Amino acid sequence: MVLRPEPVAAALAVLRRPQSTVILPDPGGEVFAQPRAHDLAERGHLIIICPRYEGVDQRIRSLVDLELSIGDYVLSGGEIPALVMVDTILRLLPGAIDAESTAEESFTTGLLEYPQYTRPPDFDGLAVPPVLTSGHHEAVRKWRLKEALRRTMTRRPEMLGQRATTKEEAKLIAEIRGEEAGPDERTE
Repeated sequence: MVLRPEPVAAALAVLRRPQSTVILPDPGGEVFAQPRAHDLAERGHLIIICPRYEGVDQRIRSLVDLELSIGDYVLSGGEIPALVMVDTILRLLPGAIDAESTAEESFTTGLLEYPQYTRPPDFDGLAVPPVLTSGHHEAVRKWRLKEALRRTMTRRPEMLGQRATTKEEAKLIAEIRGEEAGPDERTE
């Protein structure tokens, strides 16, 4: 089933405003990422077209402003990608959550977020790192940065090549590599 152009054009004629951005979820679209979410959170009015099965008549593409993909796979329809986009965008709107909560999240600074801990301080032999309970704010900040770098290097190393590295980060990356090197490698 391919979504016909007439009902989409009719719906857009009713819904579209001057500040509208019309989005089509599509596997071939721009990959939806945090910078795009921030961009869309600043726009006045979003309309998301949600096709089913085979997608849309090609002529519908001329009616949209953005085609966005949530990943390299195909779903049965556009509803799930729309929900992903809406949830990502809504949490960025003023008042949705504390602005400080989004400042150090994964992808905000081009790194994955550092590990999180809560109570109890020891669970099944796994302890919260002592620095986090030390009360030393600068040491905590540095630990968080180092662990964000470590997590990014381990899980998503391509992200490091997509951003500028500060002098502090370069030093911490060298420390991480030194820690991961075997004893023989460190002495050479």
